[in-house]
Amino acid sequence: MDSLQSLRTIETWPVPTAAAAVVRADGTLAGSHGPTGHRFPLASVTKPLAAYAALVAVEEGAIELDEPAGPEGSTVRHLLAHTSGLAFDEHREMSAPGTRRLYSNAGFEVLGDHLAKATDIPFADYLREAVLEPLGMTATELAGSPAKDGVSTVDDLARFAAELQAPRLLAAATLAEATSVVFPGLSGVLPGYGHQKPNDWGLGFELRDAKAPHWTGAGSSPRTFGHFGQSGTFLWVDPEAGAACVALTDRAFGPWAVEAWPVFTDAVLAELAA
Repeated sequence: MDSLQSLRTIETWPVPTAAAAVVRADGTLAGSHGPTGHRFPLASVTKPLAAYAALVAVEEGAIELDEPAGPEGSTVRHLLAHTSGLAFDEHREMSAPGTRRLYSNAGFEVLGDHLAKATDIPFADYLREAVLEPLGMTATELAGSPAKDGVSTVDDLARFAAELQAPRLLAAATLAEATSVVFPGLSGVLPGYGHQKPNDWGLGFELRDAKAPHWTGAGSSPRTFGHFGQSGTFLWVDPEAGAACVALTDRAFGPWAVEAWPVFTDAVLAELAA
């Protein structure tokens, strides 16, 4: 479905395989291109899925955002917002909770363990039952770490992108909180893009705000939220544009993506606005 010509830009990317889709705020598909049923490793695009499962658990009363989790003084909220103080890939404390934005895979692994213990359900199973199955994401699975080991398709993530614009599994207020700044004013490093001051995040979602440089486009609104992955993947939602975009590839993030992704996003936004 190539109703958006800008999606054809992915054919110029220096990657073996790529697929992309744009989903409007009403849940309809504005366009797609490439093998949208192909399963790709998501890398850190896994995190928004894991965060969504945790937020469902909060609404179900299985856990609370402000209950202790992780290092002393840390809570579920800290883990989701990358402010627990845990190191990037080690279960080692680098700072006091709430004082720095330390992007942490370890924090999401602690979160997964915490939820599994609270519910007596393995995290991958909870994610499947709470998020994937209700949204019809039958090609998606978590094959390891809640931080980075998801596998999915553009077709499935388009369903998730629709959910992020008109939530059915969460209360609208919960999603609004998750996509607003949590622990404002904290600085930190945005992986691949250097130090950001502030480095704003929500609950499992990275926020565009006024960050520069950034993986979204120059035309992306400050309200844009989402995530990208080191496997060459991204998902963004731009509420001002009334649309979301998913792009999955099988080439690791690098200079090619830094150059290509913002140009692609700006082309998509321009076509949507035309």
